[in-house]
Amino acid sequence: MKEVAILLVAALLLNGCGSNSTSTPTTAADTWSAKVLGGNGPASGFSFSTDFTLNSDGTLSLSTFQFYNAGSCFPVDGDAVTGSITDLEVNQNTYAVTGTLNFTVQSGSNTLNLTGPLTGTGGPSGNDVLTGGSVTGTWTFMGSGSPTGCTNTTGSFTMTQS
Repeated sequence: MKEVAILLVAALLLNGCGSNSTSTPTTAADTWSAKVLGGNGPASGFSFSTDFTLNSDGTLSLSTFQFYNAGSCFPVDGDAVTGSITDLEVNQNTYAVTGTLNFTVQSGSNTLNLTGPLTGTGGPSGNDVLTGGSVTGTWTFMGSGSPTGCTNTTGSFTMTQS
């Protein structure tokens, strides 16, 4: 009986060692601001702010979205805005959060796609809140040419949580 108790305690201890379980933040507290660089003419200057919640399937539910300097390619609210965060993980030893942000703004036949690696901090035991979030990546604009100047272009962006 003594041997069984020792084996049980050893099994419990070994089960907890080396564990780096992950949990998923569901809130991206505060407002996110994106500084979008590059592009040409009307197909440039797509900087914006947004607030969103991360759903359990990785999609984003946006509560607000607004361009700082909307041009002729998009209305100020962006019409159709969608996003997701994939491969999201929280290291339970350091609380470092990593993932990939995919963000799309569409109006008519004009589409802006932003993609990049996300980093930030979660809380102890998967606190469900992402803080200090940041994404640096690339954007592509697929334009119809209408209005004039809304043509295909690309650039870089930085998106941060305030």
